Amino acid sequence: MDQSVQKILLVDDDQALCDMLVEYLNGEGFSVDAVHDGERGVQAALNGDHGLIILDIMMPKLNGLEVLRQIRHRSNVPVLMLTAKGDEVDRIVGLEIGADDYMSKPFHPRELVARLRAILRRLSSATSVQQENEMQHERLVLNLGARTASWAGEPLNLTSTEFNLLSVLVAQAGQVVSKGELSQMALGKKLERYDRGIDMHISHLRQKLGRLEDGRSPIETIRGSGYQWIKS
Repeated sequence: MDQSVQKILLVDDDQALCDMLVEYLNGEGFSVDAVHDGERGVQAALNGDHGLIILDIMMPKLNGLEVLRQIRHRSNVPVLMLTAKGDEVDRIVGLEIGADDYMSKPFHPRELVARLRAILRRLSSATSVQQENEMQHERLVLNLGARTASWAGEPLNLTSTEFNLLSVLVAQAGQVVSKGELSQMALGKKLERYDRGIDMHISHLRQKLGRLEDGRSPIETIRGSGYQWIKS
């Protein structure tokens, strides 16, 4: 895997935790830079040197949600957020802003590594596709190599996770894809009980996508089953 993709930015004000994670992640083959406040986190995240960001929510100067908001104005770099155990509101808001995944503190470093590798595998797999490989459906065009999307000729500003979800749904247009399948195929992880992440990402996608000629969203909810891309 490209070394630049494996360079990770850790943004957390808990220096003892950062020291432990830097040592652990370095031992797992990652290159990790750590900063300890939100302002420095924004600056480091936007310099383009990192392929993935681990971002804590509770931090001085700027909290993690504001850091993520500023990052998303200029970058779609994958972000895994660290939230307090049981704090569902922070998780939901983070997903609404554009987080790709989240973990609750405390966590086992081994699980963190598994999550990071799943995100990086998805990116590596996507960038190995030839740039001219496109998927077109209705007004949507997906360039799988460049990982870009447009609707009726207008570019869509999608996060990495949103692009993955959209690709899975469009590839199976007209078929119902369960949340469990979407989680495995697009997020690279097993769907956990009460996990609303897929729903939040789909809601974001609907806001960014245009409408079909009849006014419907191209992504249809199949109650109790999952989602499908409408095939006309």
